[in-house]
Amino acid sequence: MLKISLLARDNTSKPKYLDDGFKSLSESSSSITSERIHRAEEASGLSMMQTLIHLLKCSIGTGLLGLPLAMKNAGLLVGPVSLLAIGILTVHCMVILLNCAHHLSQRLQKTFVNYGEAMMYSLQTCPNAWLRTHSVWGRYTVSFLLIITQLGFCSVYFMFMADSLQQMVEEAHVTSKTCEPRKILVLTPNVDIRFYMLTILPFLILLVFIQNLRVLSIFSTLANITTLGSMALIFQYIMQEIPDPRNLPLMASWKTFLLFFGTAIFTFEGVGMVLPLKNQMKHPQQFSFVLYLGMSLVIVLYICLGTLGYMKFGSNTQASITLNLPNCWLYQSVKLMYSIGIFFTYALQFHVPAEIIIPIIISQVSESWALFADLSVRTALVCLTCVSAILIPRLDLVISLVGSVSSSALALIIPPFLELITFYPEDMNCITIVKDIMISILGLLGVTTVRHL
Repeated sequence: MLKISLLARDNTSKPKYLDDGFKSLSESSSSITSERIHRAEEASGLSMMQTLIHLLKCSIGTGLLGLPLAMKNAGLLVGPVSLLAIGILTVHCMVILLNCAHHLSQRLQKTFVNYGEAMMYSLQTCPNAWLRTHSVWGRYTVSFLLIITQLGFCSVYFMFMADSLQQMVEEAHVTSKTCEPRKILVLTPNVDIRFYMLTILPFLILLVFIQNLRVLSIFSTLANITTLGSMALIFQYIMQEIPDPRNLPLMASWKTFLLFFGTAIFTFEGVGMVLPLKNQMKHPQQFSFVLYLGMSLVIVLYICLGTLGYMKFGSNTQASITLNLPNCWLYQSVKLMYSIGIFFTYALQFHVPAEIIIPIIISQVSESWALFADLSVRTALVCLTCVSAILIPRLDLVISLVGSVSSSALALIIPPFLELITFYPEDMNCITIVKDIMISILGLLGVTTVRHL
C-alpha cells in the first residue's frame, strides 16, 4: 500500500517533467543548483565530526528496535552471521557508489555527481547502444527509488512516533515505579492512533523547513544523545539474567528468514545520504574514514542488540523491543527518548527526496514564488508521509516491504551494476565482474521476498 500511494503521487506529476521540463532541468538547472550549493558550503562545509553524527543518526532508525524479532526470524546462529554479512555488503556497495561517483566526476570534470547523475553518466558511456540512448531513465529510476525509500522511512517514523506516544499515554495509569518483567496488557485505546499522527504533523512540517545540514547537525547531536540514552537503558535491562540460550533454534524456517532479510536491509537505511554527506563535507577526501568508522559502530550495535534481545526474550520477542521492556517509568522513558531521536532523524531522511523534487517544482515558477513553492512542497510531502502512515496499520510489515524492494535496489542491486557499466570499458578483472553479479543477484532475491510478506 505504501508503494501504491507513493506511486500514485508520482504519476500525477511526472508527465509534465518527463516530456519537457525534467530533462532540461536534469542537465542544467540541477547541475547549476548543485554547483551553487557546493560553492556556498565549500568554505563552511561539514566537519568530520558533524558528518559522523549525521551518518550515525541517519543509519540508526526504527529498524534497530526490530532486530531482536529479526534474529528470532533467522535463528540464533544464522541471524548474527547474516546481519554481519549484510552489513559488510552494504558498506562495500556504499564504497562502490562513492568510487563510481568520484570516477565519473573526474572523467566529466564536475565538482561532484549525485546518485542519479552517476547512473545516467555511466549509461551514456556503456557499450550497449540501447542503454546509451535511454541513459536518462537511469537517473529517473534512481531518483524515483530514492524518493520511495526515503519517504517510506519517513512514513515508518510517523507510525513509530505515534505508536510510542499512544502507548505512553494509554499505559500511564498502569505504569508503576517498580520495574518488574512486563505483563501482557490488553488496553482499549481511548484515542485513535491517527490523532497522535495529526498531533505530530505540524511539528514535523516546521522541522523540515530547516534546509541547512550544518544546522541540522545540532538536532542530530541531540538525537544521538537521546538515542544513546535509550540504548543504554535497553542494554542495561537485556544483559541482566539472560536465560539459557541453548533452547533457542540456531536456524529458523526459510519463510521467516525472508522477513529477517527485509528488516535487515531496511535497518541499513543510510545509503541515500552517503553522497549528499560527502558532497557537503569541508574535506570530502576524509569521508571514507568517516564511513568505515561510523558503519563499523553501527554494525556492532545492530548485532549486539539483536542477539542479546532475542536471547533475553526468546519466543516472547515482540515487533519492537520496547514492547518487551518493563512497564515502569524508567523504561517508558526509553520510548520517549528514542521517539525524540526519530523525530529529528525525520528531517535527515526527508532531505534526500526534497533535494530531488523541490528543484523541479521551483524551476516551473517565477523567482518571487520560489520560496512559497519550496515550503508548499515540503508541507505536502510531510502530509503525504502522514497519510501513508495512517493508511498502513502494520509497522513490521512496512519495514520489511520497504527494505525488500526499494532499499534492496538502492543498496545492493544498483551499486554493483553501476560499477560494471562504469569500469567495464576500462578492462575490469573477472573476479570483480563475478562479485558484482553475485551481489546484484542477492539484491534481486531480496526484492522477490516481498511476495511472501
